[in-house]
Amino acid sequence: MKLMSVGIDLAKNVFQVHGVNAHGKTVMRKQLKRHQVAAFFANMPPCLIGMEACGSAHH
Repeated sequence: MKLMSVGIDLAKNVFQVHGVNAHGKTVMRKQLKRHQVAAFFANMPPCLIGMEACGSAHH
């Protein structure tokens, strides 16, 4: 099923990714390490991405 939007929780080393379809149903949950994030999003089709960061994500 096609992803319509993806939410990513930014952190220092481990990132949580959650994807939903057009009906708002969860179709993907994934845990990514820092080195996996760029390749993961580079291979995704275009979609809406929302980011949420913890207080220490900028370090």
